[in-house]
Amino acid sequence: MRLLFIADARSPIARNWIRHFSERGDEVFIASTFEWDAQGFSPQQIEFTPAAFSAAKKRAAAPSAAPSRTLKLRTALRHWLGPLTLPASAKKLRAFIQRVQPDLIHAMRVPYEGMLAAEALSGLSERPPFIVSIWGNDFTLHAPSAPLMGQYTRKALRLADGLHADAQRDIRLAKRWGWDEAKPSLVAPGNGGVRADVFYPPAAPPRNPIVLNPRGVRPYVRNDSFFKAIPLVLEKYPDAKFQCVGMQNEPQAQAWTREFNIENAVELLPAFSHAQMGEVFRAAQIVVSPSVHDGTPNTLLEALACGCFPVAGDLESIREWITPAENGLLCDANSPRSIADAILQALENEDLRARAAGLNRKMISARAEYGANMKRAEEFYKRVIGN
Repeated sequence: MRLLFIADARSPIARNWIRHFSERGDEVFIASTFEWDAQGFSPQQIEFTPAAFSAAKKRAAAPSAAPSRTLKLRTALRHWLGPLTLPASAKKLRAFIQRVQPDLIHAMRVPYEGMLAAEALSGLSERPPFIVSIWGNDFTLHAPSAPLMGQYTRKALRLADGLHADAQRDIRLAKRWGWDEAKPSLVAPGNGGVRADVFYPPAAPPRNPIVLNPRGVRPYVRNDSFFKAIPLVLEKYPDAKFQCVGMQNEPQAQAWTREFNIENAVELLPAFSHAQMGEVFRAAQIVVSPSVHDGTPNTLLEALACGCFPVAGDLESIREWITPAENGLLCDANSPRSIADAILQALENEDLRARAAGLNRKMISARAEYGANMKRAEEFYKRVIGN
């Protein structure tokens, strides 16, 4: 197949998906909304197609690497003004599409890649089939955030010939935004699934009470509640340690550790590569995802594969994977007390952790294994193309 992916090519989620098709010998082209060094990756051609002020971001910056306050302001600005940049950006993408002549276009989330693709394709008299992926909060957070965000979400969903989502919930929500359910759809992890050679259980369960927050700085993750929960846990488990990935040198996280006097219990870690995260997960007993908007977090599935016991915000999409008190615990991510109580329950119940690890290992193997899911993705592409 001759495939054009429209994506933030810095994203390990997008790269994990795209790499499968590159390695199997398809002709892969990428229109990236952010500048990216393609070292270690071999698409036929990469075109930088900025959208919603993405050209203003530092070239090497990872997604969500900005300080929390800056990120919230930037997100609000992009919601209101970002769609205004799409018509001009679409001209460059349209020209790239005409040069590549792909068999299929896959935009790897709605804002702003799917929106940009829809704007570009609407100016073509003949166009290739078009798939759009839904990532986590595209419908629950971004689409309702501003009038133009809603309009462009509907445009992308109406124009799409196929829909990929990482939660069954989003297939249902897509109908509200113009999706025709008679068209092909696929529910599979956003990054294609879990690589068993990277994410696997430790030889023995970790003995140290390490609680890991892998979500980094995102406006829809209640890290404030998480940090406020830490002193409540330490009252009963003073030897517990808390690791926060992607928060090294983050001013707000540093301020919270000082304010709550938890500097000795908290380690603010840098962002790690995809491969390095396997070791990080295997060292932790518990993984916490204090999110109020989400689909299926890839870090959650990877943590489950590594034997971590999950504590996550109580969301419909998360309940597609976690049954409370069986293979994890759900909490109110807005409530430090709720988060702390769930962490304490997990720390105090070794049998629950062991039972959940076994259930989650089987579930990941059955539902989220990378190779099997990407075979499903291949068949999905063929259905949309009409082969």
